[in-house]
Amino acid sequence: MARRPKREGPPRRWRGGAKLVRAARAARRRAYAPYSRFQVGAAVLAGSRIHVGCNVENASYGLTVCAERTAVASAVAAGARRISAVAVASGTAPPTPPCGMCLQTLAEFGGPDLPVLLVGAGGARETTTLGELLPRAFTKRFL
Repeated sequence: MARRPKREGPPRRWRGGAKLVRAARAARRRAYAPYSRFQVGAAVLAGSRIHVGCNVENASYGLTVCAERTAVASAVAAGARRISAVAVASGTAPPTPPCGMCLQTLAEFGGPDLPVLLVGAGGARETTTLGELLPRAFTKRFL
């Protein structure tokens, strides 16, 4: 039997997506955003474990940490070195994608096929990949 060619782009139905989205939304509720009031939660899948993070603002804005980087740091602190999916929950429609710094951090731990689930207000939802959001990531191959 001939093999089907690999489908380009993110999977249409990803089994772990609902759990990852719930974790990201729960993390969003814990965000510390007293200045911008822009709460974001993120969840990354590393192996079989979900690690969460939320944005943590600071009066010195440069010290603010995004939800995605917090979730990745949580995964790394638990021993992970690869992530296989990420969900980002915001309160916007359309959903807000990760910033450039977060995309670069995700690229360090996941490849261009990394599924990125974006969820926002009013049931807004987008599924994409890291490669679509950051097509020419800076990686160790450039070092």
